[in-house]
Amino acid sequence: MLKQLLSFDAVDNPAGHPAPELSRTADFFVLRFQAMASPCELLIDLPESERARVERLARLAVKETWRIEHKYSRYCSGNRHERLHQQPDQWQDLDDETARLIAFADQAWQLSDGLFDLTSGILGKVWRFDGSDRFPQAEQVEALLPLIGWQKLRWQPATDNGTNKPAQLYLPAEMELDFGGIGKEYAVDRVLGLSIALLQQSNIHCHYSLLVNFGGDIACSGPRINAAAWKVAIETPDQQEQTAALLTLTAGALATSGDSQRFLLKDGQRYSHLLNPHTGWPIANAARSITVAAPTCSQSGLITSLALLQGAGAAAYLQQTGLKYWLVD
Repeated sequence: MLKQLLSFDAVDNPAGHPAPELSRTADFFVLRFQAMASPCELLIDLPESERARVERLARLAVKETWRIEHKYSRYCSGNRHERLHQQPDQWQDLDDETARLIAFADQAWQLSDGLFDLTSGILGKVWRFDGSDRFPQAEQVEALLPLIGWQKLRWQPATDNGTNKPAQLYLPAEMELDFGGIGKEYAVDRVLGLSIALLQQSNIHCHYSLLVNFGGDIACSGPRINAAAWKVAIETPDQQEQTAALLTLTAGALATSGDSQRFLLKDGQRYSHLLNPHTGWPIANAARSITVAAPTCSQSGLITSLALLQGAGAAAYLQQTGLKYWLVD
């Protein structure tokens, strides 16, 4: 397996990630790189003769992923996320991409009766889901609750009535937005969409297939060149080398969420990393792992999160969606 390291200018790699690696297995190319605290992969089903085109595709995918990571990460400086928080208590214009993410978050908040809330990321200041039994003091959690609540934000969509006024956001002082709950799935959809567009614009004359996998959030363009399905494994919680299910994917997306890596264990009780924004405490009786299939990764990720937030009612909620799902209690 010939491995090729791809170099990037520092401006394209602000987080200083290791060089991405492009290789070829028996019959398809594999791009591997790091982003968003996850291992990322792009599987490119094209013949060896298309290596030059594959490298262009790989560079596009990496640059776009790193761009999204830097733009919305709360751990980066000088980015869009930081600028949003430097102008509290005033209306500020949003670019089109950020406006779309805000609109998606607003819809998710409404669908979840307020359980899916991008302002609840501030609870990370007192919660550390590191597998230990260390809980924050109740007073610490209570002190953060006044700073949580999507309904406390104000935002206005862009207007197209001749004024061309951009979308705007009003973020109250001391409140914070955390795009981590939707950013990775959004990046999966963007990379897949841009990759397909690049291949179509380059007038490619052979069949191709793409699969994007960012830490278990997955989307594909269609079946393999040989018409076979992509094979995707769901890992067993606590036993990541063992497969709970082997799925076949020919279209659409999958997203998985659970407590296999982020949890607390106290007095024999396991607590998921998902927090109830109304109380500031972990969701009780959450499933160990949920995987959902949907047309896009953003949709899959949202339904997976909403199901986990239902606690013991996850299965009933998933059945109502009509989507395919896999649940491990």
